[in-house]
This record gives sequence, C-alpha cells and structure tokens, in this order.
Amino acid sequence: MCFDPHDHPPIPAVEGGAYAHRDFELRSTDGTPVRAFEARAAAVASRSAMLILPDARGLHPYYEELALRFAEAGIDALAIDYFARTAGTDERADDFPLMEHLAQTRWVNLQADITAAASMLDGAAPGRALFAMGFCFGGRLAFLTATTPQPQFTGVIGFYGVPVGPPRIGDAPAPAELASQMHGAVLGLFGGADPSIPPESIAEFERALAAAGVPHDLHAYPGAPHSFFDRKAVEFAAESADAWGRVLGFVAAHTPTS
Repeated sequence: MCFDPHDHPPIPAVEGGAYAHRDFELRSTDGTPVRAFEARAAAVASRSAMLILPDARGLHPYYEELALRFAEAGIDALAIDYFARTAGTDERADDFPLMEHLAQTRWVNLQADITAAASMLDGAAPGRALFAMGFCFGGRLAFLTATTPQPQFTGVIGFYGVPVGPPRIGDAPAPAELASQMHGAVLGLFGGADPSIPPESIAEFERALAAAGVPHDLHAYPGAPHSFFDRKAVEFAAESADAWGRVLGFVAAHTPTS
C-alpha cells in the first residue's frame, strides 16, 4: 500500500468550498454495485470533474478526503473502490486482506467500473473537462484511462504509477505499450528515489508518449520516495505542494473557460 491507515492528503482544507458529499453505490457497466464517494464543488456548474483511482487499498478515507479537497478547489470529484466482486461494498477494517483481493482484480472489470464512473461524471454536466488521477496501483490505471473510448478523458494524472513492464499484481497492461491508443494529455509525477520506478522506466514511458504524439509532462522529484504525497511526510512538504500545484495547473490548462 502507498500510505499508512491514518495518513491524509497534504492539502489544506478550504472552509465552505465543497457543496455536498456522499457515500453511495455506483452501478458498473456490467451491473456490479461498486462502493464510491462523491464530492461536489460549491460552484453551480463545475467546468471540470476528477475520477480518483486509489492505491492498493481501494476506497480509503485518504481518497475521500482528497475528493473533498478537489471539490473545495472547484472540481467535482468521484473516488471508487476496486473490490466489489470479491469483498462487496461494506466498509472494511484496517486488517482487510487487500493483497488477496487485489490479486483477483481484472483489468476488464476495472475498465467497466472506470467507464461507469466516467459516464456518471460526464452525464452530470455534458461537455465539461473530464480527468482521472490515481496513485501507485491506481496511478498505472490512471495512465490507462487515457485509452477509454467513451467518454474520453481530457487528461490523466498518475502519481508513482508503474508505466512499463508487467504488473506486480493483477493483470493491468503496461501504459507505455498502449501509448498509441491514448488521447488527451498525460501528467506523471514520480519519486526520484522510488526503486520501483527507476529513471529508465520514466524515460521509456516518455519515449512511447512522444512517439505516439501524446501531450505529456513527466516529472520526478529528486530524493523523494514512493508515496511522498502524504501530510505526515513533512520532509517532502515542498514536493507535495509542488505536485498539488502541478495537478491544479494541469486541470486548469485543459479546462475550457466558457
């Protein structure tokens, strides 16, 4: 997993910025009920929406808080779980055997869930910019959402998602191998000291995106580890603040102003 059970996103709350939030069950395109969390911006009609793809833990309070931070920034957000088919939709304790369930995830099922979530966000305000952001396991998935045919994502953001090679668990393909199928823009944020994603992997992903003509920005923070985006990791507070600024800048740059 990327974060400890009681970690939080390193983003200050904005009082009154989120209009509403709720836990609910999203209906996947294959009919499976999926646990989800939605946070809506206070603006009457947000011009952008963010699908949040968690790390290996699935829908954890960290990602519910992150959805609220997006809503406070004027961006509607929806975070989804991964384990509906093997663990149901109930909340889970910290000792949930996530690796056992993660091993049973399949890309075809995750695609169904992602498509349903994207369709919900798109249907709430047709024509607005649609983004996806994920972490670690979800970071790899976020890169892959750029291949989603309908609705298409305006941009995708991966925090320390492994972009090349076989998956460590599950069967999600390598994003670099599907670069020719991607649309929209890609933002990749990595820890420069993350042994699971060495500079060679980032360079290989960059070459694949460039060859496919995919607009992209891949940035590695020197000395930062995997999962540096964490409020308690005070030694990486500057990197976290810069990463959040890059995320908001990326969304703003690819969101229509009218």
